[in-house]
Amino acid sequence: MSEPPRFDRGHTDDLMSFLAASPTPYHAVANAAERLEKAGFRQVAETDAWDGSAGGKYVLRGGAIIAWYVPEGAEAHTPFRIVGAHTDSPNLRVKPRPDSGAHGWRQVAVEIYGGPLLNSWLDRDLGLAGRLSLRDGSTRLVDVDRPLLRVPQLAIHLDRSVTSDGLKLDKQRHMQPVWGLGDDVRDGDLIAFLEEAAGLPSGEVTGWDLMVHPVEPPAYLGRDRELVAGPRMDNLLSVHAGTAALVAAAGQGSHLSHIPVLAAFDHEENGSQSDTGADGPLLGGVLERSVFARGGSYEDRARAFAGTVCLSSDTGHAVHPNYAERHDPTHHPRVDGGPILKVNVNNRYATDGSGRAVFAAACEKAGVPFQSFVSNNAMPCGTTIGPITAARHGIRTVDIGVAILSMHSVRELCGAKDPFLLANALVAFLDG
Repeated sequence: MSEPPRFDRGHTDDLMSFLAASPTPYHAVANAAERLEKAGFRQVAETDAWDGSAGGKYVLRGGAIIAWYVPEGAEAHTPFRIVGAHTDSPNLRVKPRPDSGAHGWRQVAVEIYGGPLLNSWLDRDLGLAGRLSLRDGSTRLVDVDRPLLRVPQLAIHLDRSVTSDGLKLDKQRHMQPVWGLGDDVRDGDLIAFLEEAAGLPSGEVTGWDLMVHPVEPPAYLGRDRELVAGPRMDNLLSVHAGTAALVAAAGQGSHLSHIPVLAAFDHEENGSQSDTGADGPLLGGVLERSVFARGGSYEDRARAFAGTVCLSSDTGHAVHPNYAERHDPTHHPRVDGGPILKVNVNNRYATDGSGRAVFAAACEKAGVPFQSFVSNNAMPCGTTIGPITAARHGIRTVDIGVAILSMHSVRELCGAKDPFLLANALVAFLDG
């Protein structure tokens, strides 16, 4: 029997606010943590001893967050139910020596992160945000959320071949944004500007992790406002839904038979191999420490992991009306058709038949429709944190998500219903 839905259109409104406030993974996890704090969760430091008390806890590390809720009476071998997601998106990131320029233009030297659709970054009003590392070892978030930079496209008059051969962009030569005028380019100008923007003394910043972002806010689109256009839906849409679902599940208190978990990792777009990525030790370490803090043994840890299930939630491909032949002919996920179950027999996704049954049960409980996605056999298939999580931790994992268009564009497109349909399915899953 299905339950009354917990989330509706207001969830999508809130997603748009979350996207706008989260230009970087560091901002995304800070915003998720703030929502968890309001729900009674408390941050625990990895360097402190942990206790086994009931309640909500979370760990922050860089652009990653692991949060979990221990119900009253939970045993050491109580299994986990995990929603996995990632906080990073393809973009342009500032190099160690950012100040450059030529021919009277001042520019910022950037490196390409992940696999962005480069053409979508052209002629956009761009801001700059990220994490500043200070002399005392602390960090400070910074967000210049106004038109500051632009990657100008070459006029057609200077490249007539673009009409016949298509646009060709060199990642090194053509993607460096401009941010002012002048021939007197000096090392340190950009960081000095950001120190002032963050209210810091001159010379206080000794390190930085900075990235470019579009400043155009998310917006409803379409005749009936049935679509949402915005940045970084891949994969902050899932981070936002997972956070909301964990808060809702924690509200169920001691009735939970599992320990609900949100695991939002960084660096999925470049392989997940980092101390904050899904292929690192963060998730396993947090889950193990939770078991041991409740007085568990290695045997309890093994039992807990054996009963654990993870939903790896990431965006997928809706059928494109202009390129339908690129999709599998019998699998055409539609926008607002409910979350998609991702399947690939070569383990690019972790879903198998037993995992499908888990997700189907959650969707049935939530009264949410779902769809299936497989790649066209003639096309290479993407991948997610799902197979990594399954292999690294021995955890049954199911790959799901929301179907979108324009994936890896600076501005992606989804249905206005799908975000809250996903969140409702995740709550039903975490409720167990």
